[in-house]
Amino acid sequence: MNKLNFMLAATATAVCGPAMGADIVIGVPNWPSVSATANILKVIIEDNLGLSVELQNGTNPIVFEAMDSGSMQAHPEVWLPNQQNLYDTFVTEKGTVAMNPHGVEAFQGMCVDKATADAHEIRSIDDLTKPEIAALFDSDGNGRGEVWIGAPGWASTNIEKIRAKSYGYDQTMDLSESDETLAYAGLDTAIKAGKPWVGFCYTPHYVFALHDLQILAEPPHDDANWDVKQPTDDPNWLENSMAGSAWSSAYLHLMYQKSLNDTHPEVAKLFSNMALTTEEVSDMTYALVIDGKDPADYAKEWVSGHEGQVVSWLTD
Repeated sequence: MNKLNFMLAATATAVCGPAMGADIVIGVPNWPSVSATANILKVIIEDNLGLSVELQNGTNPIVFEAMDSGSMQAHPEVWLPNQQNLYDTFVTEKGTVAMNPHGVEAFQGMCVDKATADAHEIRSIDDLTKPEIAALFDSDGNGRGEVWIGAPGWASTNIEKIRAKSYGYDQTMDLSESDETLAYAGLDTAIKAGKPWVGFCYTPHYVFALHDLQILAEPPHDDANWDVKQPTDDPNWLENSMAGSAWSSAYLHLMYQKSLNDTHPEVAKLFSNMALTTEEVSDMTYALVIDGKDPADYAKEWVSGHEGQVVSWLTD
């Protein structure tokens, strides 16, 4: 028994008991870092608290609804302000979901491969409104460029539609949605072939370790020109929204079913204490996507290599 298991053996014995199905269900949306974090939590809980954990795929709204109803207990990586509407509903209004206070700082914006940016002096997001610049990214010959704005189901994808409308490059470019893995494979292919690429980019993410990208400059974030609605808020969300400046600073937070404080306080303590850095989350995405590690195997390795960190989450 290692140090971590030994320290928590008594706790595990106390909380372990008969259960129908999994004791804890963690929701897993469709991006790499959330998969890594979910699997790490699963290993920690099962190995040290004597509880069974199930991972279930689900979109952000589905996971929040499930935490509200009690069929899921955690969402490992909620982006704010992207999911502000869900936060407002389930954390502020209903009070059924709690938020881990240790947010991982993130960036969101638009990037162009550096070679294209330098060759054509593309520095600002406003450059995408210029027909001659947009034409550089036209791969299908329709006279309009293509810009990847994110994966289907991401709140940020809807916000990028609003931003494209607000800046005006929805008039010069086709807004492409696809799975992130496919999109960044396209970036890799474009760079190797010496062809232009433009699309949504964010940190923490492995892509900046692989490629030289130009982040497009934007006016600083201004709440006065950000009025963002989601389809769940307003059927005419796109027409009734605007976002004509840079994203505000984003943070990634673990959120969990508030009633865990009563039903499984040791799990609630873990969920509340967990703290990761931007670099750690970037390393997770690199391991899963670039190194091709299985999320479950990677999680075991990660927990074994971060024993002191995990102990602090469970005992502080």
